[in-house]
Amino acid sequence: MRFASGLASGSAKGLATGLLTLTLLLALFAAPRAQAGMFDDDEARRQIKDLSIKTNERLDTLSKAQFELVNQIQALREENAKLRGQVETLSYELESAKKRQQDFYIDLDGRLRKLEPQSASAAESRPGDEAKPAAVPGKKAASDPAVEAREYEAALNLFKANKIKEAAGAFEAFVKEHPDSTLTPNAQYWLGNAYYSLRDCKKSIDAHKAVVSKWPQHPKAPDAMINMATCQQELGDAKGAKITLESVLVKYPDSPAAATAKQRLKK
Repeated sequence: MRFASGLASGSAKGLATGLLTLTLLLALFAAPRAQAGMFDDDEARRQIKDLSIKTNERLDTLSKAQFELVNQIQALREENAKLRGQVETLSYELESAKKRQQDFYIDLDGRLRKLEPQSASAAESRPGDEAKPAAVPGKKAASDPAVEAREYEAALNLFKANKIKEAAGAFEAFVKEHPDSTLTPNAQYWLGNAYYSLRDCKKSIDAHKAVVSKWPQHPKAPDAMINMATCQQELGDAKGAKITLESVLVKYPDSPAAATAKQRLKK
């Protein structure tokens, strides 16, 4: 009985020891996995934290870039508005200068015409006067200077009223109708100016060339050459403009137009 009881007691102890050993073994096997899982979670959290920091940094950089871009766009808008205002101001000043120059030339034209010799008007027949010579067939009768003056003034007033197209037609008609009038060089000159105002530089050049070729000693001839150079420049003929300006210096060295030519040649 004692032997059986001891055997049973030893078996129980051995079983308990075996269970304890098995538990320890299982714990030993499970510990690395648990520790590895714990390390995996820490690494994931660290990576997530790093990714979050980098993302925030990138967002901050992008936000700053967008903010700078918005500032640049606003600055460009303000600069554009400023430039637009300057262009409008310059355009207004240019138009005003052109109007003042136009008025000046018209006034100068009137002053010069008062100094120019006028052809004598046909004397009215009076008792005792010789009879007027009979008109020669095929020869045009002499124009009345008073009529010429009225027609010229009418064309000039159209130009002054900024009715440029009508003025061009009136000046052209005057030149054709009164080729020998003392006012024809003036009319030819203003015809060139009218064409220039109509942005037809080719016709303007031709009209001013006629002034220089037909009436080279007329006071309008030097200014006509300056206007020719202006048109040549606008047509992109810089070489032709330079030649014309140099010709002004040669042909009319003492004229106000020569001073203008010198200034333009320096540019």
